[in-house]
Amino acid sequence: MRRLLAFLLSGLALYGVYWFAVNRLFDEGSYRKQVAFGSVFVPYGWVYALGGFLLLALFLLLYSLAYVALTNRLQGKRRSPWPLFLQGVTHLFLWVLILLVYYPVVQVVAASFDPTNNLFSFKRPETGFLLLDAKVVPYLPAPSLENYAKLVEGVVLYPYQVRLALLAGLALLGVAGIGLLRRLLPQEAWMDLWQGRLLLLLALAVFALVLLLSPRQFTGQGTEAKFLLWVRNTFLISGLTGLLAVLLTATAGYAFARFRHLPGRYPLLLFFIFVQMFPGFLALVAIYYLLSRLDLLNTFTGLVLAYSGGIISFGTWVYKGYLESLSPSLEEAAMVDGATKWQVFTRILLPLSAPMFVFIFLLQFVGTYSEFVLANLVLTGVESWNVGVGLRSFTTGQFQTKWGVFAAASVLGSLPILFLFYGFQQYFVSGYTAGAVKE
Repeated sequence: MRRLLAFLLSGLALYGVYWFAVNRLFDEGSYRKQVAFGSVFVPYGWVYALGGFLLLALFLLLYSLAYVALTNRLQGKRRSPWPLFLQGVTHLFLWVLILLVYYPVVQVVAASFDPTNNLFSFKRPETGFLLLDAKVVPYLPAPSLENYAKLVEGVVLYPYQVRLALLAGLALLGVAGIGLLRRLLPQEAWMDLWQGRLLLLLALAVFALVLLLSPRQFTGQGTEAKFLLWVRNTFLISGLTGLLAVLLTATAGYAFARFRHLPGRYPLLLFFIFVQMFPGFLALVAIYYLLSRLDLLNTFTGLVLAYSGGIISFGTWVYKGYLESLSPSLEEAAMVDGATKWQVFTRILLPLSAPMFVFIFLLQFVGTYSEFVLANLVLTGVESWNVGVGLRSFTTGQFQTKWGVFAAASVLGSLPILFLFYGFQQYFVSGYTAGAVKE
């Protein structure tokens, strides 16, 4: 009975493949019905794409056969070429995935240099090159920095702010230089020391620049001229939220990890898990009601408080797991020497928890950097928008969408996150692994 059922299912699957090939893959009329206006129609284009992949695979096979035959002859061995061929096919597949992942990024970056706002134009370019005519490769007849200029139009910086920006740029270059030396030279202690100092200098310079910027310095006429102000607002909101998250999770995680007889400890931990089961937008009505009653609408304070509540449950669990991986003998030895519990917490556990705190800070910073739903609900003034709400304003008009400016703002808005991850990647990875594994 099982063999009969398997035979019937196999026959049905083969018939489905045959029907799809006859009626879809090899039917030119079915393609023409699905071609969008302004697109380029290539009959049996999938055959050319598949043929290209097969040619690359054939080249890898010939290379594997020749390389293994040559090495076998020189070394007097008899090795099979198939492991090398399979490795090459795997790398080819991974490169294809990388291209597919980064393809939207290429399109957005290209659109940011297009001053004609031609991202979704139905007009097809007539260049004679298929990939350009089909807009697979971005078509830029006259690339320009006009979109980026609109984002900084009318921005006035004082001399001390320019110095702070230059100092932050030099610190960033120093961090990038040390990162390059890490890849070229053996690991040494001075690399960690100076990279940590430069990261601290970079963070202090950026934080001081964010605090010293004023809405009066943005004198441009258009809405897009407020973009740097939105970045400043986002840095302020996300930075304060990250610091508050570290403060709350550090104290709560220590209490749950070390105070075993704390009343209600186990029910509270279960409650934290239960809270994470529900998406955050279920609490929008309650958050809006509370902020309106407290007169905190359209304020950074209200948004920071609303954001900070979301990280407590997850951050507490992560930091609790990290503290439980540390041996209590460190605290006991310090208490034998006369240290109090507060001194043990501040002078022993907090320095050891630096990677975990960086992880929690970055997790909260990145999570709130481009958040839109709650920020759009709380922030109503143009001068108080964050990056997410500001980017949304470029796409509100049905026929007035500023795709070029939107793409340029997206590129500039993503740079701080890229720099943060590059600078703190070792702390981020170490904090993530430390919180995920209990030894």
